[in-house]
Amino acid sequence: MIQPIYLYGSEVLRQKAAEADLTKKEELSALIVDLKDTLERSEGCGLAAPQIGVSLRVVIVDGDVMQDVYPYLKGFKRTIINPQILEESASQCEYEEGCLSVPGVYCNVRRPESIKLRYWGEDFQEHTEVFDKFAARMIQHELSHLDGVLFTDLVAPIRRKMIGKKLINISHGKVATRYNAKIK
Repeated sequence: MIQPIYLYGSEVLRQKAAEADLTKKEELSALIVDLKDTLERSEGCGLAAPQIGVSLRVVIVDGDVMQDVYPYLKGFKRTIINPQILEESASQCEYEEGCLSVPGVYCNVRRPESIKLRYWGEDFQEHTEVFDKFAARMIQHELSHLDGVLFTDLVAPIRRKMIGKKLINISHGKVATRYNAKIK
């Protein structure tokens, strides 16, 4: 079911999400369906459970919406439950990021170029994978949500100051989105 996306200023976006109980497969499967439906409606490339008001360590990414720019992302979809970053590359790259919870704001963010991740998938099996390029960026952006960190927290202080008015407006509901959104 399509859920509203919580916007900047919502408390749930600043909380460290709890580990998902893998024995509650029915509840987690329903959450995953909600995340997928909501992401598809919003036309984003990733969504974390806190963004729909559920403070659990669950994210989804879908590279299909980016395949025009990054053809290698065609068919790249992951459901990631209880992720653990095992390794990060020493080399970093900078890329402009945006977020469904911070509509209309885009900033350059530095992140590791690749990560090695252990997680449980939608099949409730443990996986270990290495991700690089834009796939690594999508995943890292969503994993930040699980720790209560937004991409705007990772930009230079002068840039944060420059976007301050936009962030205040979003937190007061003074923003238009093409998807159902809320602040709580």
